[in-house]
Amino acid sequence: MVINAVSFDHADPSIFTVLTCPSTKPGVAVADFVIFPPRWFVQENTFRPPYYHRNCMSEFMGNIYGRYDAKKDNLPGGATLHSMMTPHGPDSKTFDRTSQEELKPVKMEGTMSFMFESSYSLALTEWGDKTCSVVDEDYYKCWQGFTNNFDPNWKP
Repeated sequence: MVINAVSFDHADPSIFTVLTCPSTKPGVAVADFVIFPPRWFVQENTFRPPYYHRNCMSEFMGNIYGRYDAKKDNLPGGATLHSMMTPHGPDSKTFDRTSQEELKPVKMEGTMSFMFESSYSLALTEWGDKTCSVVDEDYYKCWQGFTNNFDPNWKP
């Protein structure tokens, strides 16, 4: 099944929302639950992994099995938390690999990830931050090592 089979651009995660809890403010959810099942990538002339962005909602992302397309090192059972307006996106290894690969139709199989978004702030508990001893203190380093490709003189 192809969802949002556009020829240009990346599907917005909201297209994968399976459950939402609306707030009293139109267009703002208290919480959204999103599933990223096996799916096709068919976009042309674009960057296919989830794009670099900031959210007006807090985002908790987890990997159930397989590999997540934005971070191949996010193993099953792994999760990330990005608070409101925290910039995030694919790591530098994923950026380098996907920027060079041929843009032909690819089916992402053997994977299942989820995302929980909320318009409320989310935070780690003391147990989650310290006691469980599995927080990756070097997580921010996945965005280091990018090459600056900006050319102020580039014209289409």
